Amino acid sequence: MAEIKDILVPDIGDFDGVEVIEIMVAVDDTLSVEDPIVSLESDKAAMEIPSPLAGTVKAIKISMGDKVAEGDLLITLEASEASAAAEASAEPEAPAKETKTEAAPAAPATPAPKSSSRPSPTASISINEEGFSKAHASPSVRKFARELGADLSRMTGTGAKNRILKTDVKAWIKQALAQGSQGGGLGVEPMPEIDYSQFGDIDIQALSRINKLTGKFLHRNWVTVPHVTQFDEADITELEKFRKQLNKENEKEGIRITVLAFLMKALVSALKEFPRFNSALDHTGENLILKQYINIGVAMDTPDGLVVPVIRDCDRKTLFELAAELIETSQRARDKKLSPADMSGGCITISSLGGIGGTSFTPIVNAPEVAILGVSRSSIKPVYDGKDFAPRLMLPLSLSYDHRVIDGADGARFTTYLSRVLSDTRRLLL
Repeated sequence: MAEIKDILVPDIGDFDGVEVIEIMVAVDDTLSVEDPIVSLESDKAAMEIPSPLAGTVKAIKISMGDKVAEGDLLITLEASEASAAAEASAEPEAPAKETKTEAAPAAPATPAPKSSSRPSPTASISINEEGFSKAHASPSVRKFARELGADLSRMTGTGAKNRILKTDVKAWIKQALAQGSQGGGLGVEPMPEIDYSQFGDIDIQALSRINKLTGKFLHRNWVTVPHVTQFDEADITELEKFRKQLNKENEKEGIRITVLAFLMKALVSALKEFPRFNSALDHTGENLILKQYINIGVAMDTPDGLVVPVIRDCDRKTLFELAAELIETSQRARDKKLSPADMSGGCITISSLGGIGGTSFTPIVNAPEVAILGVSRSSIKPVYDGKDFAPRLMLPLSLSYDHRVIDGADGARFTTYLSRVLSDTRRLLL
């Protein structure tokens, strides 16, 4: 006949009055030996209490937030027939202890919410609380999974006895992100289906193929790259005089140099000075790939949508060569003659809206690049030179960057350096 057993708090070391932060079983649950019963947390460590016997849970004798110590009653268990033999043959193991690696607020006295208030790439995925509570994982892994909105019940552990590790949670998150909207991995709720015709007359226009592809990539980059944008201005008064002079001198040859060509030369200089901006994270996100070449992408507006062809080896080309290639590439973009190879291999991108207008904007990083330079329309502004105000032609710059790779201080240094180079074209010779 099955025997009712009391399951007590075992020897947990020099801890007394440890708080119950998670109850992992329910009445009538069937447990195997070493299945987790509760999670306990002190101010120094977190631990799980495993079941020493197999059987069926008959009663739970503790509540969330209770303080327990060695010998306190946790649950009563109707031991299975084979449990006595298993108990006799199995050596008792001390519950696993895990030292916290990061500061965390005190555990609440009520059950943890189903989803964290912290923004999460898997925020739209509902957690199966029953399966989550039964998953074989340590308290720190459970906390980590809750912060990311990851459901432990959907994972397969790779640790001992199929224990779920942090690496398993990370792998699951990556898979959810890769699945995108099909699996809800990006945490974006689907748009509601609305019959707009009920409000008035409508026309339906299909998105172009470029619109669809661009939207897909921009959405991915926006939700997966932690963006920061640094705003600055460059005094291009002298640059503009020099540009007009060059165009006048080469008018017969049909060469027309734009500010964009100067921007590319200035970026070459800045990337050499700050090589971290000329890099990419590898697929694991744990290694930085520093590029020894300088290819610059240029966002171009076409009738069918936005395209970003790449001008290669910008550090080996003269201002005139860059200007000529920009004209030729722009024409191929309008004629839909760009190949996928023409739009790959970029190191940094320029998005210029100067010909249209605006004072500043937040460009989206063209991942796997780590930075993008936005340029708005230049305008005459009064600038104080230490004695008087003088009219100067100022060019607004908006540098967005991947904060995983680039710190804010380096972002400010980059735009400051870029502004200085654009303000004095002689620095391009250095």
